[in-house]
Amino acid sequence: MAPFLETVKSFKDVPITDDGVDTVAFLEAADGVVRMLKELTGLMSSVGSKAFSPVINDIQGNITKVRERYNAAPSQSATLEQLVINENNNKVGSATEGLMWLLRSLAFTCKSLQQAQADPSVDLKVAFTKGYDVTLGPIHRGAGFFSIQGAIMKAAGLMFSTAIGYCPPRKGFYEKLAANPNGEPCSQEVLDKELNDWVTGLDTIITRMDKFYTKGKHGEIYKSA
Repeated sequence: MAPFLETVKSFKDVPITDDGVDTVAFLEAADGVVRMLKELTGLMSSVGSKAFSPVINDIQGNITKVRERYNAAPSQSATLEQLVINENNNKVGSATEGLMWLLRSLAFTCKSLQQAQADPSVDLKVAFTKGYDVTLGPIHRGAGFFSIQGAIMKAAGLMFSTAIGYCPPRKGFYEKLAANPNGEPCSQEVLDKELNDWVTGLDTIITRMDKFYTKGKHGEIYKSA
């Protein structure tokens, strides 16, 4: 088995054409995020692992919504954009909202890892807090408190804040990503290149889909100012 990032699909390898972001490849790469977060929880205490489980379950649930919509109409869902347009034209399903929340969670992961990569001295808890503050944080905090939706958002915010509080030390996480069960771990240089490519590819997709959602009035990935 190769180091972790060589065992999952990188977002840099997800095809993007004039028609949009390839749905199957994107979902395969998103599955890799779930695996990455599970690797992260494997370094936590049992309490921390339990605190992070709802975050992982939420991401998995939204991946399932999008995949089920693709399986229901594959020829009309080849790209994420086509999937959303087709679902809205037919006024069926919940994949459009599921994809929006999936992209929001992926944006959180992306910005957090960008913070970690930008400064090798930054601990994961700090990096993930900063990532949360520019992605999911404004969404969770922006909902009105005196409503069912507001209460749900506040609860989600507490869930993420609690989970971030249990982030393990940076060193252990990076060693986990570099580890090779059948040989020598990859070098820091190789790990940095693969992780930077992974993050850059994800950031490109999120930026594109944020514009698509906003223009089509399907929702928003980043909270508008």
